[in-house]
Amino acid sequence: DALHLNDFMVRRAYFYLQGQVAPKLTFFTHIAGDRLGQDSVDSPGSGLGTGLSLRDGWIAYAPFEELKIQAGRMYVPFTRSYGTESTFTLLTLDLPFMQGGVRAKTFYPSNVGRDDGVTVWGNLAKGIIQYRVGVFDGQQGAQNTQKGPRTGARISINPLDSEGQWFNKGNYLGTKKVLSFGVGFDRQADIKWAADRSTADYSAWTTDVFFDHPIKSSAVNVEWAYTGIKNSQELGDAKTWYLQGGWLMPAFSKAVRLQPYAKYEAVYRKTVADTGYAGGGVNLLFKQHDLKLTFEYDKVLPESGSSEKSKSLFTAQMQVGI
Repeated sequence: DALHLNDFMVRRAYFYLQGQVAPKLTFFTHIAGDRLGQDSVDSPGSGLGTGLSLRDGWIAYAPFEELKIQAGRMYVPFTRSYGTESTFTLLTLDLPFMQGGVRAKTFYPSNVGRDDGVTVWGNLAKGIIQYRVGVFDGQQGAQNTQKGPRTGARISINPLDSEGQWFNKGNYLGTKKVLSFGVGFDRQADIKWAADRSTADYSAWTTDVFFDHPIKSSAVNVEWAYTGIKNSQELGDAKTWYLQGGWLMPAFSKAVRLQPYAKYEAVYRKTVADTGYAGGGVNLLFKQHDLKLTFEYDKVLPESGSSEKSKSLFTAQMQVGI
């Protein structure tokens, strides 16, 4: 059955401000209004539905390329797609379903993928290796009466071109030769999500591969990730993986480039039926990521025998960057 819903929204209205306070001391702020106008979404404190919020905000001290200390609100150093990639440069129209894409919720605890804390990170061996280690507030109050901190870490290896920034790209459009292998973990002890659930440690680990490479006048882009989850708020104990790939076609016009893509995601849960998510679309790139139009069709595929019905979703989005 199709999901009968017509909804117009501003998906991402972002404003960035960054600067240098002193030698090797910088700041970054990111004000966001996201899903503005989406039906049944209203969380102004997170910049969702209505209102604006501070999505990212930190001060960073970088005495060396190999050592950078960042304090404030930022990505949790864990996954690639929603931990290092800028959502402005994704291959697909949106993030994977289990990382908050389309109309789903992020499986791990966060404030729209962020948390407040301190991350130490840097680039080693001329950028071949990047590490990130962080300590964060995590869940507080009744959900974590022991007030234990949240810890996360990620390491990636890039044998080809390096990805040395905090925000990397999910779609380089053939401008770099990137092959990245990453692993990460996320953990907080003694979490009690609800009155009807026992106290347990939340933990998750992930491994991922990213490949983006030019081929003459075209380029290919492939991303895969697997995640194992224990005691998640949204999924409980689960395993999930996704695979997506795109092809930047050779230019046939000076005005626009075409980049078709396809993706699949699966979620295996311990106590409820499993679900698959299949989709595909096309990017029309008029000025790379600064001006593009994307069309995407997604299908939610519940396990046979599940009470949940299949759903279809078609989304069109225009992206403009200034």
